[in-house]
Amino acid sequence: MNREQLDGTRMLEREADIPSKERIERRRQALEWGLESAYSITDRTLPLFNRNGAAGKFSSSNTFLGVPFQRDMRSLDGQDVVFVGAPLDAGSTYRTGTRFGPDGIRAISALSLGYSFELGVDLFESLRMIDAGDISVIPANIEKTFDQIDKAVAFLHERAVFPVVFGGDHSIGYPDIRGLAPYIDGNIGIIHFDRHPDMGELSIDERMHGTPFFHATNIPNAPPQNLVQIGIGGWNMNRDGLKNSRERGATVISMGDIDRWGLDRIAEMALEIAWENAKCVWLSFDIDVVDPAFAPGTGTPEPGGMLPREALRMLELVTREGLAGMEVVEVAPPYDVSDITSLLGARVVMDVLGNLVNNGKLGRKPPSEPEAIPEIETED
Repeated sequence: MNREQLDGTRMLEREADIPSKERIERRRQALEWGLESAYSITDRTLPLFNRNGAAGKFSSSNTFLGVPFQRDMRSLDGQDVVFVGAPLDAGSTYRTGTRFGPDGIRAISALSLGYSFELGVDLFESLRMIDAGDISVIPANIEKTFDQIDKAVAFLHERAVFPVVFGGDHSIGYPDIRGLAPYIDGNIGIIHFDRHPDMGELSIDERMHGTPFFHATNIPNAPPQNLVQIGIGGWNMNRDGLKNSRERGATVISMGDIDRWGLDRIAEMALEIAWENAKCVWLSFDIDVVDPAFAPGTGTPEPGGMLPREALRMLELVTREGLAGMEVVEVAPPYDVSDITSLLGARVVMDVLGNLVNNGKLGRKPPSEPEAIPEIETED
C-alpha cells in the first residue's frame, strides 16, 4: 500500500475539482449585507454582523419574538428596536456557555405572543422591531471582539434605533458603552443590576466579565458618579473592584439596602443618581442578580439575590424616564433548567420595552381609551 492508494489522497484531489463560485458569492453577499468589520480584524472577509454564521446557522426562523430578520444591514432605517446578539464567553472566569445566551433567549421567546395583560401593551402594535442576528465575535481574542461590538453598537446608535443586546458574558458591557459614547452630547448614566460590582481593572490579566464598568467609567462622558449598581452582595466578591467603586464614587446598592428601604425608594435614588447631569441612561441587566433558584443558567450564580417579581418591579420603576439602550447578559443555557433562565431574560426585555412604550419613551403609546368595536351591520 502507498499514499496514492489512500481514500484520503483521492478525496484531496477531488476537492481541487470542486468549484467555489457559490461559496465565494455567499461570502461576498454576507460582507455586503453585514458590513465591514472593525479595523483590528485582519480577515476582511469577516462581516461585522454575522449573516451566514460559521455553518450558515442564522436565519429568520430564530429571531426574537419571530420579528423579521434584517439580513441587509445597509437598509436599517426607521425601526424602533433592533435585537442583536453578542455571543461571547471568552470573558468568563468560571463557567462558560453564555455564547449560547442569544440563541437561548430567542428560542424561548417563541412562547410569547408579544402582548402583556399587566402592562396593557402589544409590542407588535406599538413598536417596529427587527432582529439583526449576531455580531461576528472572535472567540480567541477578546479585544478584537470588543472592537466588533463597539462598531456594531455605534452603527445602531448612529441610525437612532433602540438597541437590545443579548450577551454573552458581562465583558460586553464595556464595548456597548464605548460604542454609544461618541453619539451622546453629554454624560451617560448606567443602571447596573448584578450580584457582582464588575469594577476590577483586570481579571486573570485581561479585561473580562468582572471588569466592564472599571473601563466603561474611564470613558470621559460615562463618569462613575452616574453609575448605580443594584443587588450587589454574596461571597464571590472582588475586593479590588469594591475599592475602585469606593474610590471612584460609584453608588453600590446591596440586597440588604433593598430589603431595608424598599423597591420604590431605591428606584428613586437610582434614577436621581443615574440621571444627574446626564443626557441618557444605559441599562445593564446581569441575570445573576436574580436568585439562582429562579435563574440557575448563569456563569457565576450567587444565592440571596432578587426574586423575579422584585427585579421586574424595579425595572418598571427605573426605566420610566427612558433609556438609550439595554443589554441582558450572563444567560448560560448549558446550566439552565427547563429554559427558565432564558425565559426570564426574554421577560426582562419585553417588560422593559413595554414600560418604555407606556411611558411614552419609545414607539407608539397605546390609546388611553380602547378603540370602539365597529358594529356589524345586519340586514333587516
